[in-house]
Formats: sequence, C-alpha cells, structure tokens
Amino acid sequence: MKVTQEKLPASQIGLEIEINPETTKKTYEKVIQNLSKTANIPGFRKGKVPRPILLQRLGTLRVKATALEEIIQDGIQEAVKQVEISPIGQPQLRTSFDDLISTYEPGKPLTFSAAVDVEPEVTLAQYSGLTFQAEEVKYDAERVDKALEENRREMATLIPVEGRAAQLGDVAIVDFKGVVLPEGEGEPEPIEGGEASDFQIDLQEDRFIPGFIIGIVGMNPGETKEVSAQFPDPYANEELAGKPAQFTITLKELKEKELPELNDDFAQEASEYKTLAELQGSLEEKFKKEAEDKTKTNKKEALLKALVEQLTVDLPDTMVQQEVDAILMQTATRLSQQGLDVRQLFTKDIIGQLRSRSRGEAIDRIKRSLVLREVATKESIKLTQEEVTPKVQELMEQYKGQDVHPDKLIEAVENEMLTERIFDWLLQHSTVELLPEGSLAKDKVEEIEEIEEIGEVEGEEEG
Repeated sequence: MKVTQEKLPASQIGLEIEINPETTKKTYEKVIQNLSKTANIPGFRKGKVPRPILLQRLGTLRVKATALEEIIQDGIQEAVKQVEISPIGQPQLRTSFDDLISTYEPGKPLTFSAAVDVEPEVTLAQYSGLTFQAEEVKYDAERVDKALEENRREMATLIPVEGRAAQLGDVAIVDFKGVVLPEGEGEPEPIEGGEASDFQIDLQEDRFIPGFIIGIVGMNPGETKEVSAQFPDPYANEELAGKPAQFTITLKELKEKELPELNDDFAQEASEYKTLAELQGSLEEKFKKEAEDKTKTNKKEALLKALVEQLTVDLPDTMVQQEVDAILMQTATRLSQQGLDVRQLFTKDIIGQLRSRSRGEAIDRIKRSLVLREVATKESIKLTQEEVTPKVQELMEQYKGQDVHPDKLIEAVENEMLTERIFDWLLQHSTVELLPEGSLAKDKVEEIEEIEEIGEVEGEEEG
C-alpha cells in the first residue's frame, strides 16, 4: 500500500492512500463469500447460492459498496500505522464515496483521500518575563467584627415586644396573602405560593421581595395592612419578574433579638475555641487566607490571559468538540445534583444551542491547557511519585466508604499538583502589577461604554 501525507489546516493530516490490486480483489471476493453464507434467497440453501444469482438478487452496486467500505476502513487504519501518526477522533473520508463506487473495479488499484485530526503544534512566542496586571484583594479587618455580629444574631434569644411598633431588626410572625396587580384593566390574580400563616421573618431590607419588609415596619401586633411590593427583574419565577403585587399582611407577634455578650462564654458556645481572642484570631487568619487566595487566583487568571495571547495554535475540530462534550457533561451533572431532570431539559434543540454557545469556552479552555502543558515540557516541570502518594492517601482516607475510583483520584491529584507547580514557576518568572480590587473591572466597563458611545456617534453621523 502506498501512502502520501500532507499537512492540512486545523491540525489535520491529509492521507492519499493507494490500495493494491490484490487487496481490492481479495476484499471483493471475501464480501461475496460472506454474503453467500448469510443471504436468504428462495430456492437455495445458505452458502449454496450460485454467484450470478447472488449478484443479480443483491445487486452489484451493493456488493461493491460493502467491499469498498471495508477497503476504506482497513486502508485508513493501515495507513495511520504506516506513517506513524496518532489521530484524534475518527478519520474523515475526503474523496466522494459515490465517485469511488463508480471507479472501483476489483483487481485494479484504488486511490482515495482521507484526513485525520492530530495533536496541534503549539508555539509560545514568550512565556518567561511576562508583565501583566491583576487585582489585589486586601484583608478587611471589619469582616471579623461582621462575622462575630452575625454569630451573635444567630445565637440571639427572641424576646416578645410590647408597647411599640415593628422596626428593622425585629422578628415578626405574620399571616399574609399576595396578589399580582394587573397592568391595565382586570382583576388581581392570586400568587401561587404567595400565602402563609404564622410565618416568621427577620425584618431586614434584603429579605423577601422589595416593599414587603418596609411595609411591615411601623405596624403594631394585631394590625392588618395592605402592602405594595414589586417583584425584582430578573426573578426565579419568570412569570412574576418585574410585576407589581399587593400583600394583605396581619402582624400577629413581634419579637426582638437579645444578643449574647462578646466574651469567652460566647466563643465557647459559638466555636471550638476557649477564648474570644482565640476565636477572633482564627477568623482573622481565615479572612487573610481568603484574601491571599483570591489575589493569587486573580494573578493566575491574568497570567493565563497573557500566556494565551502569546500562543499560536491551529486547533483540530475533534479536540474542540470533545471539550464541548466535557462542558455539557459538567453542566448536566451540576443540574442533576440540583434535582433537575436533565433528560427533559436537554432536548435536541437545546443541546444544539448549548453546543454552539459552549464552543468559545471550549476553545479558551483548550488553549489554557495547552500553554501550561507547553511550559511544563519546555522547563521540564514534573512531579515525583513520592510527592503525589501522600496527598492521594490523605484523600483516600477522607473519602473512605465513598465510591471513589483510585486511578481517577490519582490523575486528578497529579493534574492539580502539576498545574500549581507550573503556576508557581510562571509567577516567579513574571512581573505582576497589583491594582486595587475592582479597578480592572471598572476599566472594562468604561471600555465597553466608550465603544458604545463611538457606535452611537457613528450611527448619528450615518443618519
């Protein structure tokens, strides 16, 4: 068999394959023998059908097509081995199958073309000495006080209130019934699930829908009141999003929170620590680490973007489609874990739309993976078994009794540890300018607004 190869766009290798006459004849004869053994033709036993009758009943075209399919399949597999390439996904026939049928004659050579996707060639213009910007998340000492205050509220004792009206911070026990108000003429419609008795609610402005809590403030126990509210847009229930509503609310009881004192007794009840100072120190350490982790995540994200800008690669479509499959699988798993019926959600049309929308994300994910892998290769960044084993053993003990596949766990640990090591190397060999939190996001918004303004001006000039 003669094979000629050429490079094609999108990381494909084109193969021109010439099948020798002996193979085209041998395959054709083998197909006829197999069909003779299986063909059910009246008046003849299987395997005893004369060749002319078999060809007449089955049709020469069908026999040639069957033989041709086998020749092409075997030919591509043998060609891939012969030129020593590692294909991704299934090979594609480039020559028209109909044209091949018309030209195929058993006992004569047959030439056809195919293409296979292969691992793309990666070129990084630069990966060391990069300069980029990232947002710095600084530790906020007030978070400790807020966390302690939240714990105090959770541990508060509810004391009945007498002689005053409801105010923010109280806990109210109410009966309520809501209706959606019509935009024009028409009758108000009851809100499905918008009715409750002896409902306990904290009187905080961020609870419930806008207008509901403020409507209760100022009411006295035993009072009934009509309260106007507005469903936010967007809203979980799309049918209610942005619509005005009215609630009939009866305030039945009113209580206020008596907060525990901030002392060592509080710390012992709220945590595993014996003193308030220890609890405060633990919270401070936790929030400092969170700030450091978020800053490092911002650095990694900015670094990856800078690296991808240095990347030149022609991605094969098979690789992109495989990554799209992975994204959809992750989405389906997440929705299933939320209790949703994925089979009903993922209709044929929806899957098509999701595949189209996920393509950009898939390409970005592949490029990020490729640049990290290329850096690891160029700088010989590796892990030893001695480094991986303790982490795997720790996780195996943690997940003891759960259905965890050891090989997959090892692979996940290796990927995570290697990725972290690559990032550490890159950050050590790069320069990062840390900016205040939110500044880059602000710059992005201003850039979008500037583009929109330019578009509006151009539109006016054209008009």
